[in-house]
Amino acid sequence: MLSIDDLRGRVLDARALRDALPRAELDVEAALDVVRPICDDVRHRGAQALLELGERFDGVRPPRLRVRAEVLAASVERLDPDVRAALEVSIERARRVHRAQRREDVTTQVVPGGTVTERWVPVERVGLYVPGGLAVYPSSVVMNVVPAQEAGVGSLAVTSPPQRESSGVFAGYPHPTILAACALLGVDEVYAVGGAQAVAMFAYGVAADDATGTPAIEPADLVTGPGNVYVASAKRLLQGVIGIDAEAGPTEIAVLADDSADPEHVAADLISQAEHDPLAGSVLVTDSEELARAVVAAVERRVPETKHAERVRTALTGTQSGIVLVDDLDEGVRVVDAYAAEHLEVQTRDAAAVAARIRNAGAIFVGPYAPVSLGDYAAGSNHVLPTGGSAAYASGLSVQSFLRGIHVVDYSEAALRDVARHVVTLAQSEDLPGHGQAITARFGNEVPAPAGARA
Repeated sequence: MLSIDDLRGRVLDARALRDALPRAELDVEAALDVVRPICDDVRHRGAQALLELGERFDGVRPPRLRVRAEVLAASVERLDPDVRAALEVSIERARRVHRAQRREDVTTQVVPGGTVTERWVPVERVGLYVPGGLAVYPSSVVMNVVPAQEAGVGSLAVTSPPQRESSGVFAGYPHPTILAACALLGVDEVYAVGGAQAVAMFAYGVAADDATGTPAIEPADLVTGPGNVYVASAKRLLQGVIGIDAEAGPTEIAVLADDSADPEHVAADLISQAEHDPLAGSVLVTDSEELARAVVAAVERRVPETKHAERVRTALTGTQSGIVLVDDLDEGVRVVDAYAAEHLEVQTRDAAAVAARIRNAGAIFVGPYAPVSLGDYAAGSNHVLPTGGSAAYASGLSVQSFLRGIHVVDYSEAALRDVARHVVTLAQSEDLPGHGQAITARFGNEVPAPAGARA
């Protein structure tokens, strides 16, 4: 089921190595032709378009776009106590980790009378997207909302696709567990909108519509959260109208392991990620052929026993999944750095030391008792992470994602006088004389001598 690619004895440069590794194919560009008319429709027809698009793509027309307060309250009242307890643990741990990420303003005295302060200011309003297709993700509510709240965002809204399977008071709304997670976090602005149209809703806002009972939806400054290819494509299309966190692709796991790893653990972890999506990537990198064969056997035995066996099998047999054999752990580190996985597990001897050598990963899980599923729910870390190799230059969602650094420059006359000649010189070297004149205008149209210079 899992193919084996033997890189032992091969010398590949960084580009060739990246090309040789398994990777999901996600044509965000091709989806633009699909999402462009959807986004234009939302921009021009607002609430009517959103309701019709929900019916078209999700198979149900929401009774209202905004979930009523009594529906949110009912979701908590009817929530399974064990699920509530698990969500509360997840929230508490995530809040503890993200609270420690808060930034403090820093003032640097460059010269006497001249300071630069980096002031951290939260984004004013954010839209948080929570998927609701093949699976239900109340955990993604936690991972989006907690860092936004800890950053001090003043206005946040959550949106998730309406569910046609829901009934009673929840009919046509997002999954009740998603609604309950919102309520437990104190989020009362929740919408039954999914897909590209949700990104457009946050980008353009929606005018009040009495005919549909829709109050005005204010546009957001930033939209975050994972989604399918159409959500990613809408983010690309509307970036600039609205800020985005990332164009998230299919989820992925890489496991770097040696012969000390338990093949049952590795197999279970590869399957757990494949459970997300037929395009999910599950990759094992190892210098042990014996481990590779044992993992293949364990996967073959386990997959038929899983609930979503067909989905898992499709993911594991796809070109995005497989086993990569390497000469040694040094080469294994180079391979996983080239792959830049969303989730990377290190199951080797001295796992912490090996993990410390990894430079490119969205999140690293160290040793046999830190599986990716722990991070999905209750490690305290965030599971909204860079995919498709973007972990080589991007980070996962954090408090920092919702903050903007503003430089505040405060110079006295004497401090400006001291550096004026240098500013004028650089302005002239760039053939921008007006820049220099903006300095000399403050000193009788002459380049002032630095303080303390001889006349």
